[in-house]
Formats: sequence, structure tokens, C-alpha cells
Amino acid sequence: MKSFVTGGAGFLGAAVVRRLVERGDDVVGLVRSEASATVLTRLGAIPVRGDITDARTLDQLLPGVDLVFHIAGDYRVGIREDQHEAMFKANVDGTTTVLDAAIAAGVGRIVYVSTVNVFGNTHGRVVDETYERPDRDFLSYYDATKYMAHRTAVARQAAGAPLVIVAPGAIYGPGDHSELGAQIRQAARGTYVIRAFPDLGFTMGYLDDVADGVVLAQSKGGVGESYILGGEVTRLGTILDLVADLTGHKRPRFKLPSAVFSAARPFGGVVGRLIGTGPNLHEVVRASKGVTYWASSAKAERELGYAPRPLERGLKDLLGVR
Repeated sequence: MKSFVTGGAGFLGAAVVRRLVERGDDVVGLVRSEASATVLTRLGAIPVRGDITDARTLDQLLPGVDLVFHIAGDYRVGIREDQHEAMFKANVDGTTTVLDAAIAAGVGRIVYVSTVNVFGNTHGRVVDETYERPDRDFLSYYDATKYMAHRTAVARQAAGAPLVIVAPGAIYGPGDHSELGAQIRQAARGTYVIRAFPDLGFTMGYLDDVADGVVLAQSKGGVGESYILGGEVTRLGTILDLVADLTGHKRPRFKLPSAVFSAARPFGGVVGRLIGTGPNLHEVVRASKGVTYWASSAKAERELGYAPRPLERGLKDLLGVR
């Protein structure tokens, strides 16, 4: 079986590539840098240079490929307006180009990695794959571009493409360089002392479980179907309190009011670097204050055998505590 993977050197992508190699697939990964090529080589995959927006290169690479996993994307919240074009190119143009090239090449199965962010703020409700967001008032440019990419994938499904969509929640695990990952590490060291957005709601999925889910969607998922790959629904404050408890540190006692972020907007770049967010603090607040990105993985558990571990167990695995 020949599998083609985009984003294969990334956090989730590398975990998926590892599983494909272990089951015996011949894995080819699209890369733009020597560092990414090195990662794939170490995983046992074959790196090839190219870009997800380059249709000509994809048209040359995809004939003869059995499976395509489109995992590449630009995940940043709080970016400046002058960075929008690059994110649109990666998330929207890249998805369109990869999907259309795979369809034209006659690839047998395509898995597109979306996100639960396409549902927007669920306002405390745990939604499923049938949920349609009631508005298009996007909380971040990331949400907007991933929504557009998701709709592109849905349109290709409706046209008969052999496409399965998976929508992970917040992925955590070893090697996580996201803002959430940084906050978990701070809490584990006892250096996370001020709560910012403790009510922010996540659907938490451990890296290994989500990677398993992506592969299960390819092997067991129905063409034209979508599957949420998450786990426990919880809030940021609860996550960081649990990390503090597991590592024997005091829970953060002080809450940083969102008004502070609003007042600090002129200094967004400096403040963002200090607290681990993007420089557009208005977008950071908008996408974080009281927002819930909550979704149920029941369909994936029922139809794919997806088995997300409980949050406490996942954090123990991550932190190496018992």
C-alpha cells in the first residue's frame, strides 16, 4: 500500500506516519525543508520536496498512490492581518489543491484532517458531526480558513470523492509546541501562576489516540462520512489544576482579567511573547473568553473503534507520573 502524507513531520502527522510505516505502508511525505525531510527519513518514510499549493508537483507525485492523508495546515490564533494571506494559502488553497489532485489521480481513499473549530463556539453544548454552526461570525482567522477548507472537503464528498473527514479537538501529548502544550509544561514545573481564560473549553484528545483515529478513519470509515476525534470535554482551568495536582505543585491562584489583554493591545507583540500567544490580542480574547469548542467522539468510538483515554490518564502518560 502506498500512502502519501502532507504535514507528516508535524505533531500529529509524524504520529500518523509512524503508524503507517509500522503496518507496512510505503509512505511518501511532502516536505518543504531539510529539517522536515530528516524527520520523515527517521520515521522510515520517503520525503519529497514540494508544496501543497503546487498542483503541478502533486499531479506528478500522486498517480499510483493508494491513500492520501492531508494533515498539513497553519494553526495559529492571534496572528496579524498581514499574515492572513499565508494562512489562507495554506489552509484553503492547499486543501483545495491536494484534494483535487488526489481525485484527479484516482487515489482510492483520501483522509482530510479538519478540526472541531469549524463548529465555532458551542456555548456549552457538546455537539456532534451533524451540527451546523448558526453563524459565520468567526472567532479567529484560523477558524475562518479551516471552515472554508472543511466546506471544500464536504463539497468534494458530495461530488462522489472517496473522501473521509476527521475533526480532532485539542491534541495534547509529547512534543506539543502549541500554546496549550506550553501552559501544561508551565503548570508541571510550578511556574504557571496566573490564570488566563480558565473557562476556555476544549475537547481533549491524546496524540496517540487521535493518530490511531486518523488511521482507523482510512481503514474503517465510510466514504462521505465525518468523524470527530476528541475525548473529554473540559476547561483550561481544570486541565492546569489537574496538572498541578499530579505534579505536586500549587494551583494557580490569580486570574488575569481579559480587560488587561484589551488594554495591552498596543503592545501585543511583547505581551504575546510573554504569555505564549499571538500578537493580535483582540483575536486571542475573542477566541478564548468563555468560548467552548466541545464535541462528541461517540460516532468515531462506535463506528471506528476509536478509544480516547480519560484526561487524567493522558496527562499522567504525558507527565510520566502515576
